[in-house]
Amino acid sequence: MSTADPKGLIRESYRIDGITAGDCRSIILDWALSVPLDVQTGPLLQYLLVAYGVEDHPMTQVLRDALATPETPKRRGGRGARLGYERDRG
Repeated sequence: MSTADPKGLIRESYRIDGITAGDCRSIILDWALSVPLDVQTGPLLQYLLVAYGVEDHPMTQVLRDALATPETPKRRGGRGARLGYERDRG
C-alpha cells in the first residue's frame, strides 16, 4: 500500500467531507508527482480504485479519468489550416 499511496493523499481525500472534483484533481496531481519516475501509474491507480473507490465520490471519478486513455490529438493550425489548403496538394 505504501507504494501506491506513499503520502496517504488518496486515503485522506476520501475522508474529507465536502471535497470537490477540483480538490481531487489537485490531490491526484500531487500524488502523481510523488510517484517515482520508473513506476507505472496505471496499476497503482487500479489498486487505489479497488482499495478506496466509493461510488458517488469525486476522487473515484478522478481516479477513473486518470486511467482513461486520452484521445490522439489531431494536428490543427499552421499556415495551411489558416488558408484552407488541403494536405498533399501540389
